[in-house]
Amino acid sequence: MSSLGALAGHPLVPVIVIDDPARAVGLAEALVAGGIRCAEVTLRTPRALDAIRAMSAVPGFTVGVGTVLTDEQLDEAIDAGARFAVSPGLNERLVQNCLSRGVGVLPGVATPTEAMAAMRLGLAAVKFFPADRLGGLGTIRAMAAALPGLGFIPSGGVSEATVAEYLADPAVPAVSGAWMAPAALISEGDFTEITRRAAVAVALAGAR
Repeated sequence: MSSLGALAGHPLVPVIVIDDPARAVGLAEALVAGGIRCAEVTLRTPRALDAIRAMSAVPGFTVGVGTVLTDEQLDEAIDAGARFAVSPGLNERLVQNCLSRGVGVLPGVATPTEAMAAMRLGLAAVKFFPADRLGGLGTIRAMAAALPGLGFIPSGGVSEATVAEYLADPAVPAVSGAWMAPAALISEGDFTEITRRAAVAVALAGAR
């Protein structure tokens, strides 16, 4: 199994910041209606685990956990239903914990040294973060040329304007970002707009 686990095959990964878990099911259903069947729920709010638990019950939807910093956070998220984990940096212990439990893992890297460390751990892809601050696609192409076989998933500054260009590159198996379901729209319960944004992103991804 790929180290991406349940995240494999999802070219678009919305990054979710959600305060009210009562919005979680409607959010997941809105994304599915737009053609996106996964999301990364970040541990940036007190009720994030409740949101993961609710979204994990939506049929055909894959929910993961983001901003994972500790083993304790990872264990709680997996127990809540997370099927993949994303971290802002490369923590070998967290990676090994995910792999041992059969959970997809996407650690953040910013340098070739970190990317090489991820390859030594057997990872198929890494999160390139923060992508916009690190040179975006140009930097990914430079790193990928020296590290064949490793996929780079940009996060940070990715938008509707750049998603197609990123996904057109063979070293980019997926992109992640908050523009598909921003926190303000979630708080307002504007699921119609979230569905629209998801559908636009899917169309752009399909054009790669």
